[in-house]
Amino acid sequence: MTSPPASASTSFAKRLGLTGSIGAGKSTVAALLRARGLTVLDADEQARLVTDEPGTLQQIGAAFPGTVRGEVLDRAALGAVAFADTARLAELNAIVHPRVRARMAALEAQAAAGGADWIVQDVPLLYEGGLEATMDAVLVVDAPLEMRVARVMARSGLSREEVLARDARQTPADEKRRRATVVIKNAGSPAALELQVDGALRTLGITLPSGTTRS
Repeated sequence: MTSPPASASTSFAKRLGLTGSIGAGKSTVAALLRARGLTVLDADEQARLVTDEPGTLQQIGAAFPGTVRGEVLDRAALGAVAFADTARLAELNAIVHPRVRARMAALEAQAAAGGADWIVQDVPLLYEGGLEATMDAVLVVDAPLEMRVARVMARSGLSREEVLARDARQTPADEKRRRATVVIKNAGSPAALELQVDGALRTLGITLPSGTTRS
């Protein structure tokens, strides 16, 4: 549902796009990158903040009756409506995306002004939004389909059919792997994942900020 700013990288910092199919473990990798001192901007987090704003709630409530009650967004109800229909999802994105892009652009400018060499853009729908060209490199987190489905069902309460339907609306995993600069396979232990994250940073030539160390 979210996308980062569509402009090219700033002159002060490079962009690393972080993405992956539903349930692959992108958020876990994002946390590991943060722990290594990198600036990570989370498009989903900004979308949640945006959808708490009165102006956004008013637009969503008008477009999706019954999803806003007492100035509180019923996210489950909104998801059930939006993800069931590509046209309705596009309608929701048209409301949310411009606001998210503005927030992400401001945060990126702040990080670049603070001296960040790389800024990680954590964007679930990076390829779907046509944002690959705005990144200097793309890191894709991957895992087998059945493992991803089980993870999402365990954390969200969605049925298998609902998870598969959401996965089907995303760019296929094999295409994401093909288009990635680096792929991390999150199908093993936490320690193995950390080793892959550190290897990816070396492959990309990303130097950790002073005072941080790799595992």
